[in-house]
Amino acid sequence: MPKKKIMVVDDEQSLIELVRAILGQEGFDVVTAYSGSECLEKLKSEKPDLILMDMMMPGMSGRETTEKIRSNPKTKGLKIAFLTVARFSEVGKSSLKNLNVADYITKPFDNKDLISRVKKLAK
Repeated sequence: MPKKKIMVVDDEQSLIELVRAILGQEGFDVVTAYSGSECLEKLKSEKPDLILMDMMMPGMSGRETTEKIRSNPKTKGLKIAFLTVARFSEVGKSSLKNLNVADYITKPFDNKDLISRVKKLAK
């Protein structure tokens, strides 16, 4: 069975390295992007099973990046989960549904929780 590919989009290099190490040990193929625009560029050649998207990034936010992914017929069906320090209200959660976001994982995260949620989402 081919490895599941996870794209991690975050402007914090230390967080990307941590997630890459955790998911890499679990057998995932991890692709990284340090900005929304880099994510969109990489999606031209990569087809991840799941995108872990930071909400708050300089330039293009995770929300804006997700809106662009959803508006492109080639990428609109990709699974996206937010990986963020943001805590969402009920209104915020409903706006995530509108963006078809599969899950949101809050930072700091528990490694085992991250692994189990990624495994469930990347099926």
